[in-house]
Amino acid sequence: MTANPGPTPPVTAFAALHHAEEPLLLPNAWDCASALALAGQGFRAVATTSLGVSAVAGLPDAAAATREETLRLALALGSAPLLLSVDAEGGFSEDPDEVAEFARELYAAGAVGINLEDGLGPAARLAAKIAAVKRAVPALFVNARTDTHWLGDGDSADTLSRLDAYQQAGADGVFVPGLTDPHRIAALVRRLDVPLNVLYTPTGPPVAHLADAGARRVSLGSLLYRRALGAALEAAADIRAGRTPTGPAPSYADVAGLLPSTDGAPKRAGERAR
Repeated sequence: MTANPGPTPPVTAFAALHHAEEPLLLPNAWDCASALALAGQGFRAVATTSLGVSAVAGLPDAAAATREETLRLALALGSAPLLLSVDAEGGFSEDPDEVAEFARELYAAGAVGINLEDGLGPAARLAAKIAAVKRAVPALFVNARTDTHWLGDGDSADTLSRLDAYQQAGADGVFVPGLTDPHRIAALVRRLDVPLNVLYTPTGPPVAHLADAGARRVSLGSLLYRRALGAALEAAADIRAGRTPTGPAPSYADVAGLLPSTDGAPKRAGERAR
């Protein structure tokens, strides 16, 4: 009798999403409620957004200031019914061993992926961090981001040189936010050995066109957090002006139901809003 192989391990399932027929559309959450609500909408994998996590904590983004907040969120979501990838900026340290230790903590918390960025710093520095993470936690999916199109001049040769270094260091995927031209995406994909991640922008091509160009992962970055903040400001302005706010809004019970109560049980649907 053939043994039942059992369920696919989460880390393997997450990697497989980068090679599926449809590209992985990866929404980015900023807290427990947003992550769990997205999972409830059918998104099997959810990432965090460093801007959203930083903003919630009142700390600067891209300044290595939210290591503990990022880990705390991963600990809260690690056992949730979703595949969690964590935006870790540059790893919150310039020491590859310290970055590897943080990656180990994320993996122990239940995360299946980590996103590390170069911030246009030396490619060798991020490559060393990637190699250290893969030695420490081989199963963790490492997505290596270069900011050549995000913060730099978009030089294709520099982009490819950096991505080559990150692939060689062991990255499982590479990320080029700011790259939106389908022809340039297709040209880059032809030179890569790992899946390409791009960032969706409302002013750029739709997801289907990015997929046709060869992108295998499309992230939403801080867009959802910024849209949520915009909706809150719009609602407040409407109320101040005597208008009734429009657009969907989860009820108190809907949001409370996503989170545990003090005794670990879901809150009652009729609990008073506050």
